[in-house]
Amino acid sequence: MKALIQRVKKAEVSVNKKIIGKINHGLLVFLGVHKNDTENNVKKLTKKISNLRIFSDKNDKMNLSIKDTNGEILIISQFTLYGECKKGNRPSFIESAPPELAKNLYKNFINHLKKENIKIETGKFRANMQIDSINDGPISLIIEI
Repeated sequence: MKALIQRVKKAEVSVNKKIIGKINHGLLVFLGVHKNDTENNVKKLTKKISNLRIFSDKNDKMNLSIKDTNGEILIISQFTLYGECKKGNRPSFIESAPPELAKNLYKNFINHLKKENIKIETGKFRANMQIDSINDGPISLIIEI
């Protein structure tokens, strides 16, 4: 699994010009599922993201997690995170999980984060989505499990 994580002041996702998910202070997480990922990858990534200390404390040091700040998470499925661009000009997506596996692990990822008592909003799996966000920092990280 691969996640592109952005610390945001707010973010929202729309499908067909209708907002379907919206958060304030928190994380915008783009989630890519690899063809060999398992439930174990979901558990590891969930733990990493929920405990990742990228929010500032009173001394302006990144010492606080999403749970410490009562932040929210907007999760967007994004198979293109496993796009390969080494050859030619058109990306190859052979490393991305097939839709059925990806959807199952995406849903499990969401459910595991909800168990951490974090407010979760999501996009729509396999939909053409528009994402609006205001980055905070900016702080952006890529985590691969």
